[in-house]
Amino acid sequence: MEQIQTLNGVPLKKQIARALFKQKMRALLLIAPLLIFILITFVIPITDMLLRSIDNSIVSETLPQTTTSLETWDPKSAQLPDEATYTTLYNDLKQAVEQKNHTKLGTRLNYENSGMSSLFRKVGKDVSKMQASLSYKEQFLAADKAWGDLKTWNLLKLYSPEYTNGYFLAALDMKKTPDGIERLPESDRIYLNLFARTIFMSIVITALCLLLGYPIAWLLANLPMRTSNLLMILVLLPFWTSLLVRTSAWKVLLQQQGVINDILVWLGMISHAGRLELINNQLGTLIAMTHILLPFMILPLYSVMRTIPPSYMRAAKSLGATDWTAFWRVYFPQTIAGIGAGAILTFILAIGYYITPELVGGTQGTFISNRIAYHISSSLNWGMAAALGTILLTLVLVLYWVYDRIVGIDKVKLG
Repeated sequence: MEQIQTLNGVPLKKQIARALFKQKMRALLLIAPLLIFILITFVIPITDMLLRSIDNSIVSETLPQTTTSLETWDPKSAQLPDEATYTTLYNDLKQAVEQKNHTKLGTRLNYENSGMSSLFRKVGKDVSKMQASLSYKEQFLAADKAWGDLKTWNLLKLYSPEYTNGYFLAALDMKKTPDGIERLPESDRIYLNLFARTIFMSIVITALCLLLGYPIAWLLANLPMRTSNLLMILVLLPFWTSLLVRTSAWKVLLQQQGVINDILVWLGMISHAGRLELINNQLGTLIAMTHILLPFMILPLYSVMRTIPPSYMRAAKSLGATDWTAFWRVYFPQTIAGIGAGAILTFILAIGYYITPELVGGTQGTFISNRIAYHISSSLNWGMAAALGTILLTLVLVLYWVYDRIVGIDKVKLG
């Protein structure tokens, strides 16, 4: 069968394919800036976080010969490694001291067992004094008794692989041992409680924002446009004020010698000695974060309610429905999309907040995000921070999936 050709002699099928390719390339060039932006600000950071949460290459890179030698050592034998292993340890540490990597290794192992950082800082001087004519094992044991402790060698063997699940286990209040995975002592378990508190308080904050925001959005949607616009300025006013300033203002209002307690004492509702503890606890976090996130609930609700014709309610009442029945059966179902949008927006913002809980939450009102910020800025345990962030991201995605199964994400809209 003869192919149809264009006037310039090119087959029509090939010409159409070329035109479609050019069209796709033009469309790709139009969205290329957005794709690059998403790649730089979202995909690459998330990928880096995932890799940091399992990366453990510093041990094998700093002590390559030692980690290889420890592969044949059985930690359950209750015997220290042989002389050859101590010799390889000396060779590795000598090179690491020259490259100044031994302190980094000590910092990494100190996350798993306190005291490792000081041990590896001290070993820099010890290695320089060791003599090749003497037993390296005896010299290490004389330099520090930790080199004769099975816990030290167990730790080196456990974390010798290039990748580790140690960060994730620690984030779940567990640890690796030669006998397997064990739970931490109850006094050391903090992260699971923080995760539970973060999710619970984020849900409570979202519910409070909905209870307060729904009637405000309804009022704004049903008032005349001129009045509604004036009141909307009050809703948007917090956006024009720094988050730090607003949170600091709540510290002034909520503290025991603050404005609210002073007013209650002046009114005689409480005694001077019985001032309420409204800050440095969960209540302070709930109050401050509800105030901060309330506009994010009102705006989606308002945009949806504004599109609902008032005639629907009048029609329901004309058919004999009471005010409550007309609201519940006619008006409320049409606002579900706005509720869904506002709830998702408020919950996602709440679960990742750390400035407000840090300032007004004390020890009982902080979130897991505060611990992540601590590991990034203070302890510099980026692997732990990455593991906590990955678990938090997974929890959010699971909750998002549950919400989609129950409510349906396709029903969420902003008006």
